[in-house]
Amino acid sequence: MTRSKSPLVVVAVLILAVLAGVGYLLADKGGGSHPKAAASPKAAATAGPSTSQPSTAGSAAPKPSAPKPSPPSGVWVPADPALADVCRTKLPSQAQDTLGLIAKGGPYPYSRDGIVFENRESRLPRKSDGYYHEYTVVTPGSDDRGTRRVVTGNAGEQYWSGDHYATFQEIDPRC
Repeated sequence: MTRSKSPLVVVAVLILAVLAGVGYLLADKGGGSHPKAAASPKAAATAGPSTSQPSTAGSAAPKPSAPKPSPPSGVWVPADPALADVCRTKLPSQAQDTLGLIAKGGPYPYSRDGIVFENRESRLPRKSDGYYHEYTVVTPGSDDRGTRRVVTGNAGEQYWSGDHYATFQEIDPRC
């Protein structure tokens, strides 16, 4: 291909991409669902003919969309899906002991337990001042508080840090 035709090819590809995007957006507006999902052979085979409702093929009437289901009560939803999770039972036994003390409201082995955690590193979701509180997880053999912490949020979320806030994992209480 010659150099003079190269810009024409680029322009043609850009025009086709824009047209495809516009077509995709227009097809999605009237369907209420992903256009490829509605046109897939599997969707057509499982849908079958409907005798109770007239066909709306070719009409621009929007289809009603079902509300998004909310999680059933008692189901754990991570506070930040981008943050790694850890099962409560996979934590060291000392962390599980600390979680038990938090649930009971103390007493705590260290005077600094329960103080406000300021989230200076911004490794947890951003919240208002005073939202997070930190608790020491006893480190066997350490003559001070060590590096292990549990941080709780006012909405009940709990986070584990085994390396003094360098990393966090959200604690999944289901397991």
